[in-house]
Parts: sequence; structure tokens; C-alpha cells
Amino acid sequence: ALETLKMFEKKDSRVKSAAATNLSFLYYLENELAQATNYADLAVSSDRYNPAALTNKGNTVFANGDYEKAAEYYKEAFRNDCSCTEALYNLGLTYKKLNRVDEALDCFLKLHAILGNSAQVLHQIADIYEIMEDPSQAIEWLMQLISVVPTDPHVLSKLGKLYDSEGDKSQAFHYYYESYQYFPSNIEVIECLGA
Repeated sequence: ALETLKMFEKKDSRVKSAAATNLSFLYYLENELAQATNYADLAVSSDRYNPAALTNKGNTVFANGDYEKAAEYYKEAFRNDCSCTEALYNLGLTYKKLNRVDEALDCFLKLHAILGNSAQVLHQIADIYEIMEDPSQAIEWLMQLISVVPTDPHVLSKLGKLYDSEGDKSQAFHYYYESYQYFPSNIEVIECLGA
């Protein structure tokens, strides 16, 4: 794939930008950040309005720890193409990393409106409500999540933990037990069931 994409580097700017975008993504997946950054820069300079190129550039900047700059690239990608859900999702993660939870929540709620019942988005919304110390909202979003992925032991365990913190021992036991049935070797869940 790398060799094929490198052949397109010499073409016109749109083709060059698409090839550089894909090369950047492949190098990013291989954790070769220097190469990923080089190709992300090439992709952005070839076509400044390419949302995938801007998202990849944001990813490389994020991986290097510059979260504010990454947020700028993700915002620009989303401004250029409001259907670029990857940029919006990554922007939400970036805001979460920057502890700007209200802005992160706003991103994920927009994504929920666009994507519907995306398990990743539902999980992020529930997690943010948990960070905001609003367990009732976290539980509500986790209930939506288990309607999408009913056999996820991590989600079931998290529901058990939230109900336990709310003082509802019977619901906590129910979800811990459900989690245990799908993943019986989770020591933390076994300890909670024993308690």
C-alpha cells in the first residue's frame, strides 16, 4: 500500500493530497510519527481544505502532546466538511484531555445527533457525565449503550459501580452479576459481588 501511494505523490495537488493523507494515516497506524507528520504536512500544503488531511495533521500533533494545536486542526477540518465525524470525535477527545468537559460534551452530543446510536459516542457521553459527577445522567447514557452492546462486561460493570455509588445495592448486584457472566475472570467485579 505504501509503495502504491508513493507513486501518486508526483501527481497533481488533489491526487498528491489524497495519497499523502493516506500515507500519513498508514504511518500513524504504524506509530512512525515523524513520517506521519511529514506526509500530513504535505497533504495539508497540497490541499488546505482536505478535512482528512487536517484530521491526520491534528492526530500527529495530538500524539506529540500539543492538544491546543490539535484542537485547531480538528475544528478547521470540521468547518471545511461538517460530515467529517472523525474530526468532531477527535476534537471531543482533545477537549476531554484538556479538561474542557463542557466543550467535549457538546462535541459528543453533536456526534450523537449525527450518528445515532454509536457505541463509542454513547460511551464518551456517559464517561463525561461521570467526570462531571452526574451519576444519574451517566447511568441514563450507559443504559442506552447497553441497548446497543448488551454483552459488554465493562459497561455492565460500570453500571454496577454507578448504582453502588448511588446506594442502589440490588441494581448494582444485578449489573455486576451480568458483567461477571460475560467476563468471569474480572477480579474487581468478583470482589464487588463478594462484598
